[in-house]
This record gives sequence, structure tokens and C-alpha cells, in this order.
Amino acid sequence: MGRSISDNWCVYVLRCRNNYLYIGMTNNIEKRLKEHDNGTGSKFVRTWRPFKLVKVISCRDSTEARKLEYRLKRLKRDDKLRILEIEERNRKEDRGHFVGPNLLK
Repeated sequence: MGRSISDNWCVYVLRCRNNYLYIGMTNNIEKRLKEHDNGTGSKFVRTWRPFKLVKVISCRDSTEARKLEYRLKRLKRDDKLRILEIEERNRKEDRGHFVGPNLLK
């Protein structure tokens, strides 16, 4: 039997305003990004919008996604950037390159 869309677990990384990183997990990335865009996804992202999706890591199941999310959140910022292969950006470079409200409409 094939995997349904609700089985597609992943960990994702958003770069928010002021270069903050947000790490989350979901089994429906499109729905979750819409929730963040609408301000209903998380208080952190709602506070630090706009955001840009910078990384998605596929996982076998919710257990693997939860463990990976936990390990990544415990890392220091420099370690997160290095491990996730995300380039550091300064605020001036990122102006105008973020996804704002109505991201997926």
C-alpha cells in the first residue's frame, strides 16, 4: 500500500524577519505554510513575518520528524546553519526577498 499525503512527514526551516530561524515539523508542508502565512501557524512566525522557506527534510514518520526537530532546535545557531547547509544572510541582503502575506495564493 502506498503512502498517503498525511504520511509525508518532514522537518522544515523558515528564515524570518531579522534573520531568525524557525524549525517545525508537519505532514503537509503546503497546508502548514499557508497557516504560517495566514498568521495561524505559530506565534513565533506570526510575530516575525515575513518569512522564507529555506529547507525541507523528508522523514519516514512522525517519530523521526519529532526527534530530528528536537535535535535541531537544541543546536546553537551557527551549528544549525552549518548542518542544514543554510547560508548566513545579513538583513540588508534579505530585504525584499522574503515571502510575505498571501504566500501561496
